[in-house]
Amino acid sequence: MRAPARELFRDADFPASDSSLFSSFSTPLAQFREDITWRRPQEICATPRLFADNPQEGQVKQGLLGDCWLLVACAALQKSRHLLDQVFPPGQPSWRDHTYRGSFTCRVWQFGRWVEVTIDDRLPCLAGRLCFSRCQREDVFWLPLLEKVYAKVYGAYEHLWAGQVADALVDLTGGLAERWSLKDSARSSGQQDRPGGSERGLCQQLLSLKDRCPISCSVLSPRDGARELGEFHAFIVSDLRELQGRAGQSVLLLRIRNPWGRRCWQGPWRQGGEGWSRVDPADESELLSQLQEGEFWVEEEEFLREFDEVTVGFPITEAGHLQSLYSEKALCHTQELPGAWVKGQSAGGCRNNSGFPSNPKFWLRVSEPSEVFVAVLQRPRVRPAGRARAPVGDECAAWSPASFRREDYQAVGLHIWKVEKRRVSLPRVLSTPPVAGTVCHAYDREVHLRCELAPGYYLAVPSTFLKDVPGQFLLRVFSSGRVSLSALKPAAGSPAPGEALPAGEWETVQLRGSWRTGQTAGGSRNFASYPSNPCFPLSVPEGPGPRCVRVTLHQHCQDSQCHPIGFHIFQVPVDGGSQGAPGLLLQEPVVSCVPHRYAQEVSRLCHLSPGTYRVVPSTYLPDTEGAFAVTIATRIDRRSIHSQERLGQLLQEASFMAVMKT
Repeated sequence: MRAPARELFRDADFPASDSSLFSSFSTPLAQFREDITWRRPQEICATPRLFADNPQEGQVKQGLLGDCWLLVACAALQKSRHLLDQVFPPGQPSWRDHTYRGSFTCRVWQFGRWVEVTIDDRLPCLAGRLCFSRCQREDVFWLPLLEKVYAKVYGAYEHLWAGQVADALVDLTGGLAERWSLKDSARSSGQQDRPGGSERGLCQQLLSLKDRCPISCSVLSPRDGARELGEFHAFIVSDLRELQGRAGQSVLLLRIRNPWGRRCWQGPWRQGGEGWSRVDPADESELLSQLQEGEFWVEEEEFLREFDEVTVGFPITEAGHLQSLYSEKALCHTQELPGAWVKGQSAGGCRNNSGFPSNPKFWLRVSEPSEVFVAVLQRPRVRPAGRARAPVGDECAAWSPASFRREDYQAVGLHIWKVEKRRVSLPRVLSTPPVAGTVCHAYDREVHLRCELAPGYYLAVPSTFLKDVPGQFLLRVFSSGRVSLSALKPAAGSPAPGEALPAGEWETVQLRGSWRTGQTAGGSRNFASYPSNPCFPLSVPEGPGPRCVRVTLHQHCQDSQCHPIGFHIFQVPVDGGSQGAPGLLLQEPVVSCVPHRYAQEVSRLCHLSPGTYRVVPSTYLPDTEGAFAVTIATRIDRRSIHSQERLGQLLQEASFMAVMKT
């Protein structure tokens, strides 16, 4: 008797339908809507495999989808088996196994944690063949399955059209990536200072990194005569070789792989090109024999002229530690904390704005001399136009990578100050030059700084370029030495939402006290016992004109148990040392917060001249016990910051803009 057929998994969250392919029908992919079908690998070829025995057979090839930026990052996983195993956990079922049920599970790094994403293995096809990514051998399926995982995370395949190589590298490794411009005009982009100090120095650095790092390059706009490279297209730098030329000169060549799977470049180092006449024929034969489908050689000068940008992923050891691109030190110590820019509270804008000190602030304690990388990773501001799916759980549902376009991000920057101790005057510290800072604010998903820091305390301040722009972020620290990271909490007693202090900088102090029967519960000024109430000092510093001060009295009680409360402010005469508190409190107050109210909190905003004052909180009736806090916020004059913050280049997306016909 024949065993019943096994029921294969069908992913209801990412079905084999148009909703998983399209979000807005806004890309050239839409013209194939009626022709795309979904097939499992065993319906595409006779003997499907997950990975190839020969690495060359597993090389990435791009299909109809403009996701070269993702495929370049996927190719980087092939440099390290432990990175590939991290994303594609071992033990996946084979199509020939009895355990095969039609599902595969991958891991993607999202906003600080690895998330498992399960898909079924139904893949989009045209005329029976894969229409999106595929491997060099079309019976190898790790790449189209990983592409489908990423499409599920993003909400639809169409959302993968255009993006940043650096973002995909971070999502697939959990590490860092740097973008280095190859053009003088782009040096203001806010990127990390490049190693080498010049374009030629950069190529030498790439030569030293080639065996440790994934390296890619991008064309953002076509050059005259070089349109075959496309525009907004990303390539893989698969090798670099330095040769001795026939005339004794050094010749640096870069091997470039086009994800389109065709060489598409007819430069002087093509097969039969004039460039090979400058080197030994044995070198020519060796290097040309290494070329795979879609690869070509370019010389250093040609590379710098024709390409716009290089993206380099940080090496990651088998122990999971990042390595510095600059020193090769292992960055074994990591810390991370979430943060947010809240409109009206902590969205202070860049250093051109007077509200800059209100931005989120973090203490970084460095215990030993260290090479430190500090990164600010933004959450995108909007969800995609179509359905946004979260891989697992409610926590993940709060954030979806969406379609990662420039409009999803703010222009962000990061600055770090050295402080002598944790008790500092923030306005004074933030008025001085930082020890490190981004060149400008950039519309990138993540920006980061590299610093060589001595032991001590540092203050890190991430900011948006514009003021009062909300957003959420993750602050990440990678260090060669021991570090600790903590958030600087807002001062207690800050105004409640809807009662924010006026714009500017405020110095806040909170004082606690209590009313005790027969001791400090003197009641209101209607009673002779009033002078026994608690009395708190208030000092207004010298300055031009009166100073804006807000005094808030908060009683610690349940709403239903509130006493009527209020307060008065008295000015101490210049010779106030000869007059005791009882005599002072018999005078007329300069500010009164009365009548007494049945409320948890009462507050007054006033303008006081420089001098010494006393704040006297009271209940309406004497001998009414309770605990309270008095918060005094004084607006301070801020020394001008001589800073001209600026915006970096717009977020460039790497993807080809025309559908390839195959």
